[in-house]
Amino acid sequence: MVEAPLVELTQRLRERGIQPTPQRLLVAECLSKAKGTHPTADDVLRLVRRKWPAVSRATVYNTLNLFAEKGLVRRQTLREGIAVFDPTPDPHHHLVDVESGEIVDLPADSLRVEGLDRIEGYDVVEVSVVVRGKRRRS
Repeated sequence: MVEAPLVELTQRLRERGIQPTPQRLLVAECLSKAKGTHPTADDVLRLVRRKWPAVSRATVYNTLNLFAEKGLVRRQTLREGIAVFDPTPDPHHHLVDVESGEIVDLPADSLRVEGLDRIEGYDVVEVSVVVRGKRRRS
């Protein structure tokens, strides 16, 4: 998701068959501002509660899972046992810095994955590579 005005967010939700409730719009707004980051559900909950302190954890978690189901965000486990919600649903890969935990988006065409056509009995529908590394010391 790219940061978008409320009207655009409302339209985006409706296009995916999601009723744009105030809570869902607030979650969508927080995610649109998180472009380039990979927030956990708790990160999104903290952002949402800055604007709406009474919103429930269940509402935010259910909304994130609905958004993932409908293809608005990608739910991925990029760090050990921690699911993150990637606001960029377009195909791309990730680099995880093993020292800092930082997650960096890599363009889909930055890596070549070969042999997918030789996986017997399967048609590959998506490729998502997670590269783990650490910054070089100069």
